[in-house]
Amino acid sequence: MSVEIALRRARVRHGPLEALHGLDLLVPRATVTVLTGRNGAGRTTALCALAGTVPLASGRVLWRSADVTGLHAHARARRGLCFVPDLRGVYPSLTVAENLGLAPGDPAAALAAYPELGPLLARTAGTLSGGERRMLEVSRALLTPATVVLVDEPGLGMSPEVSARTYRLLAALAQEGGAAVVLAEQRLPAGLPDGTLVHELRRGSLVSSREAAELTGR
Repeated sequence: MSVEIALRRARVRHGPLEALHGLDLLVPRATVTVLTGRNGAGRTTALCALAGTVPLASGRVLWRSADVTGLHAHARARRGLCFVPDLRGVYPSLTVAENLGLAPGDPAAALAAYPELGPLLARTAGTLSGGERRMLEVSRALLTPATVVLVDEPGLGMSPEVSARTYRLLAALAQEGGAAVVLAEQRLPAGLPDGTLVHELRRGSLVSSREAAELTGR
């Protein structure tokens, strides 16, 4: 198993509070990795640390063994990292079509994945429902040729059918595209592929690591 990106003894502080306590996290390529835990466990902070949107107080971020701790988020994006945050991944004043046009890939691929967006192309993103907006946000991950894909709660606000489709699409980025896909979730979603790795975080520390099959009994 080849490691694509990793946190090494990563500490992140928000003022006097420490959100990550020396976290070691290995993210293999061509694999789905899920970070689970309650609110405040450090799931989102771990994604932000990998993406470069929060600085480390100490520790390192390694990308294919190269130290990228000092690289800003935009430099990591140019290197091949796509980060889809929780409900802050679109421009609300732009239309759906304009938001899709900002991604490097063909917008038709997003509409094939989410045909529900077709009738909404002329609408501004700020007027969409939570589930519609989440489809538009996740579309960025589908249109960006990335080797590292980080998504915070992909299915948030989606119907069960659309949510299940979303996890299949993200799994395909790993299985067919070879990307390292990392999802932050409160609990393990259903339908993820065999070989999915699950890391449980608690209060900024890693408390368990196992394959999803061990948790689901498959």
